[in-house]
Amino acid sequence: MSNVKVDVAQGFSLSIATIAPDKSISHRSVMFSMLANGTSEIKNFLRAEDTLNSLKIVKNLGAKVYDDGETIKISSDGIKEPFEILDCGNSGTGMRLFCGLLSSAKGHFVLTGDKYLRSRPMKRVTMPLRDIGAIFDGRDDANLAPLSIRGSSLKAFNYQSKIASAQVKSCMILAALRADGVCTYTEPELSRDHTERMLKGMGADIKVDGLKTTITPMKQLLSPLNIRIPADPSSAFFFAVATAITPDAKIVLEGVTLNETRIEAFKALERMGAIIRYELTDDKYEPIGNIHVEYAPLRAITIEDNISWLIDELPALSIAFACADGVSVVKNAEELRVKESDRISTVVDGLNACGITTTEYQDGYTVTGGILKSAIVDSDGDHRIAMSFIIAGLRCGMQVTDLDCINTSFPNFFELLQKITKVELNK
Repeated sequence: MSNVKVDVAQGFSLSIATIAPDKSISHRSVMFSMLANGTSEIKNFLRAEDTLNSLKIVKNLGAKVYDDGETIKISSDGIKEPFEILDCGNSGTGMRLFCGLLSSAKGHFVLTGDKYLRSRPMKRVTMPLRDIGAIFDGRDDANLAPLSIRGSSLKAFNYQSKIASAQVKSCMILAALRADGVCTYTEPELSRDHTERMLKGMGADIKVDGLKTTITPMKQLLSPLNIRIPADPSSAFFFAVATAITPDAKIVLEGVTLNETRIEAFKALERMGAIIRYELTDDKYEPIGNIHVEYAPLRAITIEDNISWLIDELPALSIAFACADGVSVVKNAEELRVKESDRISTVVDGLNACGITTTEYQDGYTVTGGILKSAIVDSDGDHRIAMSFIIAGLRCGMQVTDLDCINTSFPNFFELLQKITKVELNK
């Protein structure tokens, strides 16, 4: 089990153009290439464990993949039954989206993952898919992986989701593309919309009206993707928090997607007092640009709306809460309990170890700003918990254990962190 010791940081001024490419868009780019009528070209693909697992799965499903290290080219003449069990690694996005993609494909498919993914709930996708004719089996009545899928004909649906989840929505959109009629999906609040944007860009008939998405099944294969993956705002946010909690610090995060469903955490950090500016540079599949962040004293806020827009960033945002003046509150975030770890408990336990006062609730927690103290924090195999408490170490010094998980999303995290402070990494 690896660990890292991080020293307190001094003020810095940086511009970073090598933030990890967006994980969500990278996953989708290789999957959606299976629906195209030609060769898709993907530049700046995230070469991390989770997304490389998705690329490997696409190969096992019969796609022809050419990779010169800069551009990945994918062509497919249809999904083929694989010889291999399909390993999603640590990725809930991968497993849930592949459930939708494969539910109507001819053949038998088995999806599995690491010990953490095999404990995450999958009924949120397997149950609605079963209701429209998909054939699933697995532990706990197809709630836990490994999951077995036998492709079948799917019925049209009008599905009202009880949770705002881009993974569930994307899964059902992929199923709808091969259903026997027009489908609708309605969610309680708008979740990330990369799937809708990308598939519409490929020619899919998808209409979004507020919280309702209408999907007309494909009459023919879609146009190939030609995309450069932007930097991941969830990864960039660790360095935004690093800047926001370090006096005399400023940073420019280059080439990040500025999709409004992905920068809510930056907006929350703005409300706390950090100085943030957005600079649009491109807008094709996604709005892309630079995010400028500058330190300023932070104040407590309440987070209770648009939770699905910042669910991945809440652990890092909690480090900012710990450095703010007042009591910050997180509500309506029970979804945190079924991520790579129970992120409510892991955040609260980590902050308590650092001398910060918290209160835990079923759907959230409070954080009373104070003075972070050096501690030893176990990531519980969760990459976002690991990186969040490493960033906390910039304020007080920190030791964090179980770091292999960071490779699932941000392989060059430590390379960038070393631009800010001394990092002692032990394998």
